[in-house]
Amino acid sequence: MGTREAVPLAQELFAWARSANALPQSLLGKAIHYALQQQPYLMNVFLDGRLELSNNLAERSIKAFVIGRKNWLFSNSPKGAQSSSVIYSIIETAKENGLKPFEYLEYVFTAMPNGAASDTDKVLPWSQDLPDHIKVGRLDPLMSC
Repeated sequence: MGTREAVPLAQELFAWARSANALPQSLLGKAIHYALQQQPYLMNVFLDGRLELSNNLAERSIKAFVIGRKNWLFSNSPKGAQSSSVIYSIIETAKENGLKPFEYLEYVFTAMPNGAASDTDKVLPWSQDLPDHIKVGRLDPLMSC
């Protein structure tokens, strides 16, 4: 459903909510009151065609952390758990920026010890200076032979 169809439906929903005769302290009354308070924010999704009226992307993004949470229970120490979560965060950030996690970490671990402290920005997952072979969807020069 596109914005042209969704906007009238959303407006109709809020018009119904304003006219509903629900008791203010009932669950329905509280839900309607909450929805009406959130209307300006909910309608923002229609201002930019790139936005989705869904939180599926956010849900998919945190799925790995939910699974990892069980694994972190078995870290030998609090520092071990913290180290695992930092690496996990770096890997997930690399994935969100269209990088191959293993190749990205390999690049970081070889580039960082030899680089200057001022070059740190060049190895961040969103850096434009990263080599093409660690990016998803790019041809790996070694694989094209």
